[in-house]
Amino acid sequence: MERFSANLRFLCERHSSITAVCQKIGLNRQQFNKYLSGVHLPSPGNIRLISQFFGLGTAVLFADPDEVRMLVDGNYFPVLERLRGSRQFDAFMNAAVLGAKRETPDIAGVYDRYQYSSIYKGAIIRSLLCIYRNENLYQHCYLERFPSAEARGKTDYIFKYHGFTVPLAGRIFFFDFESVQKNELTTSILMPVQRSKTKFMFGIASGIAATMLREPYATRTALHYRRAGLIGREDMAIATTLQPDDPSIPRDVLHYLGDGSDMLRVS
Repeated sequence: MERFSANLRFLCERHSSITAVCQKIGLNRQQFNKYLSGVHLPSPGNIRLISQFFGLGTAVLFADPDEVRMLVDGNYFPVLERLRGSRQFDAFMNAAVLGAKRETPDIAGVYDRYQYSSIYKGAIIRSLLCIYRNENLYQHCYLERFPSAEARGKTDYIFKYHGFTVPLAGRIFFFDFESVQKNELTTSILMPVQRSKTKFMFGIASGIAATMLREPYATRTALHYRRAGLIGREDMAIATTLQPDDPSIPRDVLHYLGDGSDMLRVS
């Protein structure tokens, strides 16, 4: 109950007033105050209404508040909101995602995401990616951290991406919006692979390099399943850049990425 009330307060902070939130959800303000204070827990029906309003799965509302903050930070980027509310997008998701739902294994969870960096030549960027359920569809967020080459222990760049995850025809499609600078759209197409008890996804990502020239690029990308749940503070140190000979990179991932010589950059 404490987690739910803390998350509800955090989510309401992003709106003009509690009264407006109650009116849009269709809940009594006095009763809603009891949810905010942790006195009462909403009924399953009201929890569903609240989760639908904020665009989050019901399980997320009961997750650790720090993890929820990490998850939804930037998730109110206007493009995402407009897409989520559009009839065309809703029709597409119903036709493509729900139609493939029975054929697709559950992909929710935390992943290590690997690809050759478009900023640091020859380095592999390992980012954190979380896929989570939002009612009948999947969304995701991922975090990139680029350590400073001059000051040890400091970070030069941080990028946060939020977007939609679409399982379709045996592939997983990712559509991402960068939510710090708010000036980039990236896409990825990956294929799930099961190696013994280890889950991977291998594919291609494309976007715009965060360099002075801002040139488009395409590169191989790999996901390595870490665990169920959301991104926590203890995961943050994982997001960094690595040399290709770093032993923490899974052998299957390194084999797939190769030496990075096939990265396409168009200037």
